[in-house]
Order: sequence, then C-alpha cells, then structure tokens
Amino acid sequence: MQALLDAIATAALPTDARRVFHGRGGTYPGCEQWALDCYAPVWVLTGFEPTGDDELAAVGDALAARWQQLAPGEPLNWVYQCRHEGRSRTRLMAGSVPEPHIVSEDGARYRVHVLRGQNHGLFLDMAEGRRWVREHLLKRATVQTRLKVLNLFAYTCAFSVAALQGGAAQVLNMDMSHGALAIGQQNHALNGLAAGASFMAHDVFSSWGKIQRGGPWDLVILDPPSYQKGSFVATKDYARLMRRLPDLLAPGGHALLCLNAPELGLAFLQQGMQEQAPALAFVARLANPQAFADVSADRSLKVLVYRAPG
Repeated sequence: MQALLDAIATAALPTDARRVFHGRGGTYPGCEQWALDCYAPVWVLTGFEPTGDDELAAVGDALAARWQQLAPGEPLNWVYQCRHEGRSRTRLMAGSVPEPHIVSEDGARYRVHVLRGQNHGLFLDMAEGRRWVREHLLKRATVQTRLKVLNLFAYTCAFSVAALQGGAAQVLNMDMSHGALAIGQQNHALNGLAAGASFMAHDVFSSWGKIQRGGPWDLVILDPPSYQKGSFVATKDYARLMRRLPDLLAPGGHALLCLNAPELGLAFLQQGMQEQAPALAFVARLANPQAFADVSADRSLKVLVYRAPG
C-alpha cells in the first residue's frame, strides 16, 4: 500500500470534493483495492478487500501526519468503508462528520452523507460531465432559446444544479428514490436555484407519456445504474432508453449517455446507439477527471455525447 501512503504524504489541502488516490484504475499495481476521497473536511478511505488493523493504522498515521502539516491544530476526520462480496461496512475512524455535510465542486455546493451507504450523494468521477453540462448550456442558452433539460436517473440532481447554473430554463429530474430527490431539492436550495427545476419520483419506464409531454428537450441526460435489481439492468434496459431519444430530443438537441460498468466497454454504448437511434450522431467521449486515471479506457467511466439532426 506504499503508493497510497505516498499519495497521502503529498496531498494538497482539500477544497473541492475530489479523489486523492484511485487504486481501482490499476495504475498502481498491488493497490487495486484502495480508493481515497476527500469530502472536506472528511477523508474517506474505501477498501474493496478485507483490511487488517495494521494497514488501517498505517493509513491513519499517514493522514494524521499530513493533516498536521496542512492544517496545524485542526482535528483529523476520516472514515473507512469496506466493500466486499456485495456488502459494505462503514466506520468513523477519527474526528467527526458535519451534519449537514456540505461540500463544493466548481463553485457549486452539494449535500453528502459519507457514513451510510455506498453512494455518498455526489459521484466524484462525474465531475467532467457536470462541467460539460454547465459549459455546453452557457454557450447555447439565451433569453430566446430557453433550453430545457431532461435528467433521468437523477439521484441527488447534481446534473440539474450544473444545468441551471449554465442557464437552462427548465430541468425535469426523474428518479424512483424520494429520498434522493429530497436531497436534490436541498442541493438546489444550497445554490440559490429556487426556480426552474421540477422533481418526479417515478419509474422512468412507466412515465414516457409525462416525459414526452414536457418536451421536446434540448439536452437529455442518461445516467442509470449499471445494475439495480428490480429497476435497471444495463445489458437489457439501456437499449430501451436509447430508442426513445429521437422522439425526446429537439432538433439539434444533445444526449449525454453515461455508464460506469467495467464489464461493458465503449462498444456497448456505440453499437447500441447505432442500432436503436442511428439518426443521432456521435460527437465525443468526455475525458474522465485526471484523478480517475485507468489502465483501460473500456473499464473506466464512459460519458458520450450524441447530437440529434436539425
């Protein structure tokens, strides 16, 4: 785990929420089980294999030493989560976690929860996707255009915050989780975005009528889970989303397709779009944040931009 300890020893004072060490990417042989994130003022260590007390003590010592250099006299707060065989266990190792716990990214503020569940409320690997949404809409949005955004599988609505900051006139956030959307509403309030967003706790696949009546949409964001029992399985359900895109998009509108499934490569999305929505043109694959470097582009997060004709 020396590479992890070295990353801690050189870590900068955290401001925005970010990944500090990405062993999962395979660029540090022997450290594939480790990930270290900073949701300031809390460090979150994730282990994907069982970890001994000696290893955790070494990480704790490294964090304490570096924190003393970065913020002398300030308490160290860190959390450890073990994810193994489909289960997770989270422990507060030192200090405390603020409640509410608010972090920042690119000037936006989001509420997170690092002591429960595997999803902490903000997916750090999607930072470039949020940045693209904000910048894309800033380039296109004017008083005349009044751009409309559809955010499917919205979770805590971080894409919606970025879209409204980019000048979108309207964003529809849809997700089956009432709890996630409630946090999404808090995220909008945190950023002073009182108007423009709506929230629907519905199953996407049984809500096409509502979705279509609200359109056409200038930007459709698809960010589903790769596998969620009873609601979404990418290998069979992503195609159902793709074939709807031509009817949902306004002429010249864009679609952002996201997939974080190491077992499904770039070709899965590209071939699916060719089969289900051939009229849409591939524009680009967005780069992932540098902190999420991966030895395999196919295994890493895939975020693709498509454009409708018109």
